[in-house]
Amino acid sequence: MTNARRRGAAAALAAASLVTLAACGGGSGSDGGPSADETFRAGGAAGSAKNAEAEGPVALPDDATEGGTLTVLTAVAPSTLDPTQAYYTDSTAILSDLVTRSLTQFVYDPTSDDMQLVPDMATDLGRPNEDNTEWTFTLRDGLKYEDGTAVKAEDVAYAIKRSFAIAELPDGPTYNTTFFLDGDTYKGPFSDGDDYQGVTVNGNDITITMRRPFSDMDYYASFPQFTAIPEAKDNPETYGQHPLATGPYKFADYKAGSSLTLVKNDQWDPATDPGRIQAVDGWDFRFAQDTAKLENVIINDNGSAQTTLTYDNVSASSYRQIQQDKDRLVTGTSPCTFMWFIDMTKIKDLKVRQALGWAYPYVDAWKAAGEIVGVTRVPGTSILPPGTAGRTEYEALPGQDGQTTDPEKSKALLKEAGAEGYEIKYLFAADDEAAVAAKDAIAKGLEAGGFKATPIASTVETIRTDRTDYNSPINVRSSGWCSDWPAGATWFPAQWSGSLVGLEGMPNPANFKVKEMDAEQDRILDTLTPEEAPKAWGQFDKTMETEYYPAVNTGYGGTAMIRGSKVGGMVNDNVRGMPTFSRMYISQ
Repeated sequence: MTNARRRGAAAALAAASLVTLAACGGGSGSDGGPSADETFRAGGAAGSAKNAEAEGPVALPDDATEGGTLTVLTAVAPSTLDPTQAYYTDSTAILSDLVTRSLTQFVYDPTSDDMQLVPDMATDLGRPNEDNTEWTFTLRDGLKYEDGTAVKAEDVAYAIKRSFAIAELPDGPTYNTTFFLDGDTYKGPFSDGDDYQGVTVNGNDITITMRRPFSDMDYYASFPQFTAIPEAKDNPETYGQHPLATGPYKFADYKAGSSLTLVKNDQWDPATDPGRIQAVDGWDFRFAQDTAKLENVIINDNGSAQTTLTYDNVSASSYRQIQQDKDRLVTGTSPCTFMWFIDMTKIKDLKVRQALGWAYPYVDAWKAAGEIVGVTRVPGTSILPPGTAGRTEYEALPGQDGQTTDPEKSKALLKEAGAEGYEIKYLFAADDEAAVAAKDAIAKGLEAGGFKATPIASTVETIRTDRTDYNSPINVRSSGWCSDWPAGATWFPAQWSGSLVGLEGMPNPANFKVKEMDAEQDRILDTLTPEEAPKAWGQFDKTMETEYYPAVNTGYGGTAMIRGSKVGGMVNDNVRGMPTFSRMYISQ
């Protein structure tokens, strides 16, 4: 996504937020499996496995009871639940696991303790032509919306066209603008009409035509963008308040920033779904909750707390406490790199940007934010996280290992640049205690390194949109990015392309626009084979950071989530760093 998530969508440093989708190390749940630290060391490629033959229905686990409500408490709030705009990991997990189906989907495979790509609304994982410039998906029979009307291939085609409406529906994935036919010129059905030749329908077949080879279309088709939306029932201003359900649950009540109640969708047919179950009667999501209180509720495990969970990472103190009952601790990896994106239109001097890399108080900021070093935050060097194909290990600043702060080197670089006392303006969520503590630690580190620190208050609910406001005075953006699937193509074209500068929603948060680097991206995308591209993306990563330094790597993400004792089926979705909502239930 363009604004890192989720993320899970736990509180990021000085900004409660997270990002897009994921794909990196392995995940483990209450049934064991590798620890987060072990997985980080081993690498891997979460979500790279595929099973085109998966079929529904999915059997309920032996220990599952039917009925009841699962409650989800979180300190953050989804920025949107419109399928086209959904790109943070909390939004995509809620929609894709529970409410809206897409052409393909990721599901948890207990045999490999990993996520794998399987069909969803499509009968298979798509059929590309020889050079990956055309993909055809066949819509399966028997799909219905919550109101009982049949899902049509034309509805999927319309949803795909809708994803080009960046002006009306910002912040969603932008691979379509990079890869799809006329993706650089078509602006969606609201402004350009629906006569778009990049998506055609023939019976139940939906064919997508590319303007450049795209071998990863089957992965991309798992996004909520590739759901079904009937054009006659679409209002881009309000659809996200109640997207029509095709999955096992539907909206009953939604108060943006506060709560979401889901109930069973009786039009969902489990025989058509290879990935989801419908064990509980409903879901109760409560957003913008106080972190300390929600952790205390779940840890105490009394009454309704036994069927309560959170997708926030627990604080270090709660982590130590829950160690006494490890079965209720869900750890694993999320393929996320957290960064301070440095706005290159404002901070133009390379030495000033490099000084930030030495002044940033990595470990102090992590601890202040409640991160668990080595579990929920791991020192990072390259932008690509462990497990990404072609990843190259390097140090963007010689001697900088992703956790070393050196105020003297920072001050020396500022002096060389004639920029002593340079002012750094950054957002923080004033209503999040951990974010405030991290803000203070960061300010202390910056000032020790010769900068002037100017934190700017935001809120948990608004910080994601505040961060993408072009009129904001900030000159760095604290956020992150998670692999949408384990490939460099999900990182650089999606957030470091000059063509994205100026788009609604700021999909290029560093405003990185370098002619030579854009040309290199085009070369990789247009001329290299899927086997050759990974190494080239690894080198692109190294060149970008060592020669231009548009971002401070503030660490790789991991998960440490807690659940009540009767929450069943909760393991770490290591593609998102979120719980596996699609397979969860209340245990006996």
